Amino acid sequence: MRTSIGLACSLVLIVCSATFAQDKRSNEDTSTRSVQGVVTDAAGNAIADAVVQLKDTKTLQIRSFRTTADGGYHFAGLSPNVEYELKADYQSASSGKKTLSVFSSQKNKTIDLKLKK
Repeated sequence: MRTSIGLACSLVLIVCSATFAQDKRSNEDTSTRSVQGVVTDAAGNAIADAVVQLKDTKTLQIRSFRTTADGGYHFAGLSPNVEYELKADYQSASSGKKTLSVFSSQKNKTIDLKLKK
């Protein structure tokens, strides 16, 4: 009898732990967002090694990313409650600033940046 009760209690604890872990993972998924895109020149060619800056408008902290061979960049772990500014620089060219808004409900936003002289 004691073995059956102990086994039942253990089973309940395992199920509760698994449910809690799943809830925690789903909360993490909704608590962050990401932004990615491609940096191109005026002619539409992808630019490798351009520097993309992501500025947190609350803390003014800036993160940088050097674009990949296909001109791509990616920032993850971003707060959905913060607005971010993005810009790209390469040699003497710069893109205009683009904003990742707090009103954007997309979890994975794509913002492409075009360089201008």
